[in-house]
Amino acid sequence: MRLPHMEHRHRDLSRDGTGYRGVPHVELPDSWFRATERHRVVRFADDCLRGASQVFLQNNALTGLIILIAVGWGAAAAGVPQAAAGAVAGLVVGTATATLLRVPYAAVRDGLFGFNPLLTGLALPIFLRATPLLWVYLVVGAVVTTVVTLAVNAVFRTWEVPALTFPFVLTTWLLLLAAYQFGRISTGTLGPPTLPHGVDPRAARVPVTGAFLTPSLLRDVSEVFLLGSWVAGLLMLVALALNSLWTAGCAVVGAVVSTVIAAWFGAGGTAVAAGLYGFSAVLTAVALGGVFLRPSRRAILYALVGVVFTVVVQGALNTALAPVGVPSLTAPFVFVTWLFLLPRRELAPTGHRELPDHDVTGAC
Repeated sequence: MRLPHMEHRHRDLSRDGTGYRGVPHVELPDSWFRATERHRVVRFADDCLRGASQVFLQNNALTGLIILIAVGWGAAAAGVPQAAAGAVAGLVVGTATATLLRVPYAAVRDGLFGFNPLLTGLALPIFLRATPLLWVYLVVGAVVTTVVTLAVNAVFRTWEVPALTFPFVLTTWLLLLAAYQFGRISTGTLGPPTLPHGVDPRAARVPVTGAFLTPSLLRDVSEVFLLGSWVAGLLMLVALALNSLWTAGCAVVGAVVSTVIAAWFGAGGTAVAAGLYGFSAVLTAVALGGVFLRPSRRAILYALVGVVFTVVVQGALNTALAPVGVPSLTAPFVFVTWLFLLPRRELAPTGHRELPDHDVTGAC
């Protein structure tokens, strides 16, 4: 038996202008959807755009388009335009791989096999030096991320929890760790491994003011894509709001709460300002507050506890992974969301779906 809320297919985000819980949302024009029915290339592009939006657990091609624009802006501003190219390459390769593996089209159409390879393709050029061999490494990583998505979905269906971004996290960790052993895959900005150490109390002093919080919370959003750009974060919030004002509100609350909690606990001020303690919490807030649980006072309090705990898990993983020299990526979001979804303490689920009614792995 599978609970419906564990399958975030987002059928309630229909093309008739009705978004989450009846809130109007904005989509691409009807001419675009007519073109997707007639032209295979346009249909594939629509699948990819929805994959970009699924990083935030949404199913909206326009949202995905704006997110990709934001990624391009953030990558260029950070001096790593190759990261934007890697994101697009990962998205396309991952979606194409799912098609070649004959995954039921309902899952491909909703972008469920695009967002994890997108993140893998984005991360590798950020942490590894962009050499010609890297792009081969990236394509292999995107293909494998799709396979890992199928494997994780098959395993975690037993516990009725979604895979979320775990395929990206697992595959990217393995690719980054392997790079230390490959002389022709340069580690670039990755590492080096270090022993954990405490934060200097002086470095933890940050002024929690509006002038500090505003750019920080926007970077919390953009760091979901490993980019510390407040402009990119603002564009991503606009993309979310076009699909669901509630989801955008959850992202803002997650960013604000995580930033305040991290500063209050004494996390390094530079890391807090850069959004490094907020991006996983943003995703946790969206998942628990706006996607997998129907909003109620109990569910909102439950989600807020999850956001706070995500900050703690972020610090814990930063400590645990420092000796091996790899970043935590979105693992804090994944682990906390799993832990908070598994109990199912009579918190009413929404109708969102992680996988289509078909058995995704059965087609393979």
